[in-house]
Amino acid sequence: MKKLLFSLIAIFLLMSFKQFDSRTITGVVTDATSVLPGASITSNYSKRVVTADLKGRYSIQVTEKDTELKILYIGYKPQTIKIGKRKTINIIMVADTTTLNEVAIVGYGMQPKSMMTSSVAVLSNRSLAGRVAGIMVSNGQKGMAYRSEESYKGIAENTFHKAKNDPLSTFSIDVDAASYSNVRRFINGGSLPETDAVRIEEMINYFDYDYEQPKGKDPVHIITEMAPAPWNNTHKLVQIGLQAKTVATEKLPASNLVFLIDVSGSMNAANKLPLLVSSFKLLTDQLREKDKVAVVVYAGNSGVVLPATHGNEKIRIKDALDKLSAGGSTAGGQGIELAYKIASENFIKGGNNRVILATDGDFNVGASSDSDMEKLIESKRKSGVFLTVLGYGMGNYKDSKMEILADKGNGNYAYIDNLTEARKVLVNEFGGTLFTVAKDVKLQIEFNPAEVQAYRLIGYENRLLAKEDFNNDEKDAGEIGSGHSVTALYEIIPKGVKDSFTTSVDDLKYQKITPSKTRNSNELLTIKLRYKEPSGGRSKLLMKAVTTNTSGIDSTSDNFRFAAAVAEFGMILKGSAFKQKASFEQVIALAETAKGKDKEGYRSEFLSIVKSAKLMAKDLLSIKDKLIMNEKN
Repeated sequence: MKKLLFSLIAIFLLMSFKQFDSRTITGVVTDATSVLPGASITSNYSKRVVTADLKGRYSIQVTEKDTELKILYIGYKPQTIKIGKRKTINIIMVADTTTLNEVAIVGYGMQPKSMMTSSVAVLSNRSLAGRVAGIMVSNGQKGMAYRSEESYKGIAENTFHKAKNDPLSTFSIDVDAASYSNVRRFINGGSLPETDAVRIEEMINYFDYDYEQPKGKDPVHIITEMAPAPWNNTHKLVQIGLQAKTVATEKLPASNLVFLIDVSGSMNAANKLPLLVSSFKLLTDQLREKDKVAVVVYAGNSGVVLPATHGNEKIRIKDALDKLSAGGSTAGGQGIELAYKIASENFIKGGNNRVILATDGDFNVGASSDSDMEKLIESKRKSGVFLTVLGYGMGNYKDSKMEILADKGNGNYAYIDNLTEARKVLVNEFGGTLFTVAKDVKLQIEFNPAEVQAYRLIGYENRLLAKEDFNNDEKDAGEIGSGHSVTALYEIIPKGVKDSFTTSVDDLKYQKITPSKTRNSNELLTIKLRYKEPSGGRSKLLMKAVTTNTSGIDSTSDNFRFAAAVAEFGMILKGSAFKQKASFEQVIALAETAKGKDKEGYRSEFLSIVKSAKLMAKDLLSIKDKLIMNEKN
């Protein structure tokens, strides 16, 4: 009897399941121009909810009772679509311009900007229009997807200047490399980076270049090379390289380091505090007996976890790091004040005195605005204590704050997205990251109007200086560390070549600018460099002229071709108005011939990243074309 009962139940259950047979619907969500990652798709009867992936694709199981799909995406009108018997449903969303002008996206939902008092990312209606670049997707309330709270300082791209009217170009050097590792994090995560996250000079300077070491008394010297620009062979590309002398680790001065570590609640993620602790353990292994390190932490308040301890007490230092945990708000200003106080108390005359700040930059208590942090760090700069900023994490990453801190605090800035990057910055480049050999390094290039029609500095938008700042020793500029190199690229429109980028003005009536055609007639430009010794107050001047002699790009060094490839890739990612004939194919071809020795594999990794970005861009165009074709049919 029991067997019969079980059989009847089994038959009943099978019949029930048959009544609710499921099938899979797939498709792509777009707005006809871009895919919409994170769009929410819900079935009307079974209430299943899925979100579109980074390529806008979705897959949802529906039952026979489900007759409609409802699609939601912030900034777009909700759609309800009949399922019918279809297995593929591509969805084109329509922007809702009447109900959403400006909103703030926060981790717990969406609110009008006027209601927000804390630090959030404000996104205009245009920025919500389904751009794939920089979108970080996570599930939120009711299946909605929200953009991240990452913030980047807006960049107005450098333009071409006429050499006749504006012959001087002045800027501070930049050894920061944070932008490249951050761009890599975006691409490896399946999305293209935010436009303002791409700082081309930092991408170029991420890589080592095989420049010749300085031979004289100066700690830095100038290397130049020139060839046709790959993206426009009627233009010239000039590479200006600076190489700092390498000081052997055993000869480096004693270090007085303060680890300033953010342990606030925003750091409670695997790619933040745990990665940070592992990074600092790698650095601890590099310390010598004569070095000292203290550990200061900050959250709602700040405190000293470890007083100044000699570098040979590695177990004690690592134990202090292992005890750290994340929680609370972020009083970054308090932490910086305390860290500089500890560094000053243990100051080593003639030594390397440095605060190493590790954070996601999400300061929200006390001095927290960009201007507040800028004023605070500028006030500490004269103390003789240098600053290194290490950025961690994603989602609420505040790149803008950390770049300001490094720029204004006699320091450098790196983004740590994995332990390999930590090893590169804190082990392989230990001397360059932590030991300054020249400070306040500035460049001023004078272009010869007899040979140069127009010029453009590629990158360094945040490092531009007034021409008068070059000779002003009170004006702060960038630092360069032991063994570090710095590379800058200028695109030049030679005299007599068609200029499509600048507009002409009438000749001056009272001032005549007559370029010399006899004296120095074969000189294209002259480079002037100023620097100070790490503890010095008066700058020294170096000069070098570059002639018009040009070789073909195939005859240039690996350094030149690789830097050109990285710059071209950066222009493509930024959608630069000056990219001209730049292409992924050309970047790949150029970089493949310029890998050189590549001991650490960084240049090979660059090629992989370019190829991934190329596929992502190709997918976006392919999806767009298919949708337009389907719409026509």
